[in-house]
Amino acid sequence: MDRRNFSVFHGLCLGAALAACGALAQEPPNPQLGRLSALATAPDWSQLQALSKTLTGDEFDAAFETFYRDERRFPPPWQRDAGGVTIPTGRPDGSSARIEFRAPNAPEAQPPRYWRKVSELPKLEGRPVLSDLKIALDPGHIGGSYAVIEERRLTFHPGNPQEAVVEGDHVLKVAQLLKPRLEALGAKVSLVRENSEPVTGQRPADLRETAISLLRDAGITNPKESYAGLSGDEKVLTIQWQTEKLFYRVSEIHARARKVNEQLKPDVVVCMHLNAEPWGPNGQHLYSPVNHLHVLINGCYAADELQQQDIRFEMVRRLFLRAHDEELPLAEAVAKSMAESTGLPPYVYMTPNARLVSATGYVYARNLLANRIYECPVIYLEPYVMNNQDTYQRLLQGHYVGRTLTSGRLRSSIYEDYAQGILDGLVNHYRAKRS
Repeated sequence: MDRRNFSVFHGLCLGAALAACGALAQEPPNPQLGRLSALATAPDWSQLQALSKTLTGDEFDAAFETFYRDERRFPPPWQRDAGGVTIPTGRPDGSSARIEFRAPNAPEAQPPRYWRKVSELPKLEGRPVLSDLKIALDPGHIGGSYAVIEERRLTFHPGNPQEAVVEGDHVLKVAQLLKPRLEALGAKVSLVRENSEPVTGQRPADLRETAISLLRDAGITNPKESYAGLSGDEKVLTIQWQTEKLFYRVSEIHARARKVNEQLKPDVVVCMHLNAEPWGPNGQHLYSPVNHLHVLINGCYAADELQQQDIRFEMVRRLFLRAHDEELPLAEAVAKSMAESTGLPPYVYMTPNARLVSATGYVYARNLLANRIYECPVIYLEPYVMNNQDTYQRLLQGHYVGRTLTSGRLRSSIYEDYAQGILDGLVNHYRAKRS
């Protein structure tokens, strides 16, 4: 769910990261390239050597131009020549990582990765269409008692807790409905989050010093401790707000990434979210007249993002592993089926942090932490506007079997429409690719 405060937080963390991380000696000197994003660790650049001979120069250029570059046409922070690409590591020694291109007629090298392309799955030979496929379902956010600090609890009736909708709880219910249906079709399914508790072992108090450092590096030398009674930018510039955001938006995603990459090792991750539109004038709790759907894959990196060495490393790795070749057709299939099951029109981005990569109008490339540091292909779903009146009332109805009267029509539950859209998209995609 995209909310106004996220953009403020992202800008603050980025500004802090610009000033926080170490110096670098290069020719010419460029200390910017040594920076790290919040809570990130310096990457092992030697891992990129295994990516040599996987792409031709033309394939590299096409992937970067189609998926990974944003539309502002910035010069990338690496040197591309006829034989390969040389990427500055950002280390103090000024070192670079080199990835050689594959000659056009040479066999493609197979770099180490835990996930399988659809073409690498075992033959079905009469078995169910999703047999052998390893899917991780990632219900977004945390929910439960954490929903308030996540800013993922929405209500038009503050005095009645039964009238609140919690994004994390709703998408967890969708995942729980979907899991046995996928398994019945042969898939091996795991949940990245199984309840309304964090995956990370850290809590906001553990991130206090990091928050203070980020604020200091952004020029806030005497931040307020609490945001009680504050709103807007005043709230953002407090230690409490920063520690909470580091907890649920950064530490939590890093913990999920470790679980995905080191334990679950799926072929694909499906991240499930709900969207929301800004409140009315002066923050009035008014229903939004719009309701929409979109699906995200990784891409659309801004110039300042690629200045940070961990983001630069992760983008290059995803590109050479061809994650985009798996993500886009799957995202298109799921977007098509979800549009049919939900009846929602496509969301239209008006900001430069996403670019349309599909003729359907539903699939965008965007650089999010989850779809970047989960090393396998990821599709990231954003259906429904929670503060749209129809969506809000359907979420309050909860899940039910069959159809019931809603807004003057007999309809299945909103959870059912969400789950069925994912299921149909996965089935349609893998049936076509594995037939």
